[in-house]
Amino acid sequence: MIVSTEPLEWRPRVIVIGGGIAGLTAARDLLVSMPRASVVLVDASDRVGGKVRREEIGGHLVDVGAEAMLAVRPEALDLVSGLADPADVVTPTTTSARVWSRDGLHPLPRTRIGVPFADSVVAGLLTTDEESRMRAETEAPDVGDDVSVADYIGGRLGSAVVDRLVEPLLGGVYAGESRRLSLRATMPAVWAIAQARGSLLAPPVVDPQAGTARPPFIGIAGGVGRLADLLAADIEQRGGVIESGTIVRGLERTQSGWSVLSGPTTQPRRLEADAVVVAVPPPAAARLLGPVSASASTALAEIEMASVAVITLAVPKAEVASWEGSGFLVPPVDGRGIKASTFSSAKWGWLAAEGDDTAYLRASVGRAGETASLQRDDAELVDLAVREISEAVGAPPLTLVDSHVQRWGGGLPQYTVGHVNRIARVSQAVSEVPGLEVAGAAYRGIGIPAVIASAHAAAAATTTHLRAVAARAGE
Repeated sequence: MIVSTEPLEWRPRVIVIGGGIAGLTAARDLLVSMPRASVVLVDASDRVGGKVRREEIGGHLVDVGAEAMLAVRPEALDLVSGLADPADVVTPTTTSARVWSRDGLHPLPRTRIGVPFADSVVAGLLTTDEESRMRAETEAPDVGDDVSVADYIGGRLGSAVVDRLVEPLLGGVYAGESRRLSLRATMPAVWAIAQARGSLLAPPVVDPQAGTARPPFIGIAGGVGRLADLLAADIEQRGGVIESGTIVRGLERTQSGWSVLSGPTTQPRRLEADAVVVAVPPPAAARLLGPVSASASTALAEIEMASVAVITLAVPKAEVASWEGSGFLVPPVDGRGIKASTFSSAKWGWLAAEGDDTAYLRASVGRAGETASLQRDDAELVDLAVREISEAVGAPPLTLVDSHVQRWGGGLPQYTVGHVNRIARVSQAVSEVPGLEVAGAAYRGIGIPAVIASAHAAAAATTTHLRAVAARAGE
């Protein structure tokens, strides 16, 4: 619980740059812990939410960004529970996913982020020789400070495990390539095993006294995109100000704190603040931090970004009524255009009920370093999704009721080898600049719970700083 303890006569000014979930959460936290604070959130987009977004498709609002939140860690569930009706927190109707590979759909084996266990059923997805190689797990090498996912897992279990299991799972989360992604940053549970030189195939230890486990994922009735609306409404109810469509062009340190330059070059505006939270993607953060922390800026500029697109299809419900599971993943080694598909109406009961006779499907395209698929126009991407989803399930071509293509250009930071040390450099540099904090998907994880955690940390550090300033002023 966040409790306010600041002096009643004090009214600190904080500017939050960026209106994604990180910026919104940080702004709300600051208003909860310091109700008298003047908090202004400035965002360049037409609306807040970042990559958490809904659009009207087939007459209904549907998520075109994130549609689920990891619930095995508490941040997302706790935040939603504090903003929405408890009945609005929902769990998937089914999470039974498959892998479209070798011209067939195979059940997704039980894995640890794509790494199978000794009792996982991989026949069909892996050949007999590939499975034998997997089970002949090689000895654990020394991993040093970091190693790529593919180098480590492929070296121990064989390249087929990487190609057919790890790659499609990581591609869905990070839109990255396992041969460049950091094992330490993207798969901390596997990294811990690697450091201990344990077996990758060993099943996780289950505590019999742990009780009922959380569901792995949660959503929000009406769509995860509602989270941005709920946060924005709460911020404004608490007296915060949200300015959308406003570009921040510069940051400057002043004797009293900060000056934030915003607006077009023809009509510049300066906002004065006692503290600033920068919650924008790495390229924009690197640009803004250049004049105030060259070290942080340099480290952030090293973070590569991947572009992706989400294709949403509205189709007659009768055409997909017999389809099984929640969707499928596609290994890049199979050379398909899409990398995954989600049967959204089958996965979310609220969407099935709201859609009436219309069902919703999603497909995603785009991986780091891959540009060909994203160079297609929207109509071509829709045709690609319709063709490949139909082919995967062995169904006739789907009838479109409506469709939507959401492009996220440079939307996903790449956690390449050395990412943990890179972010440590950013954190150290930022800590040396009083009144400055950063938050977002680039730092401690790209999922919504991790982003929320980074925002909590930034807001808490900002609050601590401002109270120390007030204490010194009152001495």
